[in-house]
Amino acid sequence: MLMVSREVRIGMITGHVAVNRIKEVLTEDLIMRKIHIMNHSLIRDFGIVKPKIAVLALNPHAGDEGLIGNEDSTFIRTAIEKCFNQNMLVFGPYPADGFFGAAQFRHFDGILAMYHDQGMIPFKLLSFDEGVNFTAGLPVIRTSPGHGTAYEIAGKNVASAEGFRTAVHLACDIFENRQRYDELVANPLKPAEPPKE
Repeated sequence: MLMVSREVRIGMITGHVAVNRIKEVLTEDLIMRKIHIMNHSLIRDFGIVKPKIAVLALNPHAGDEGLIGNEDSTFIRTAIEKCFNQNMLVFGPYPADGFFGAAQFRHFDGILAMYHDQGMIPFKLLSFDEGVNFTAGLPVIRTSPGHGTAYEIAGKNVASAEGFRTAVHLACDIFENRQRYDELVANPLKPAEPPKE
């Protein structure tokens, strides 16, 4: 799940998981897979040549040197470093409160939150009406309004169509970006063969 607006793109490492289970679901491998998915999506779906990704910390103050938890200084940091060493511009872990409070999100092409509300609360504050839910990493393009289906107001003539329009326009943009990217990488130049003696 990648929440997209003009302001920000936020993905979630874990989805609809109870808060008391997040630590048991989070692994270095899961974090690395989500970083890879986001990096590839930002390149292929959004046309960003060298995306810059921020990863949020799990614990307040990124664990405060182990006083509040050691996940951020161990396997989360290790996952970030491994992806960085694979030529991805990925940084963190950043404490979420300061990251959004100081508007650091404006310096990144994508942000990965550790859990649902850590990413959804700032996203909806910034982009509730125009935000789009995009599923990155699928072979098909899937978008929907970021605010959800709003069944509770269906048929009452009060819903705004803006979220739906934005979702359709994003799907069209992603389709064009994928076509352009696939054309560019379809026939890459092959290295020249050394001259025969």
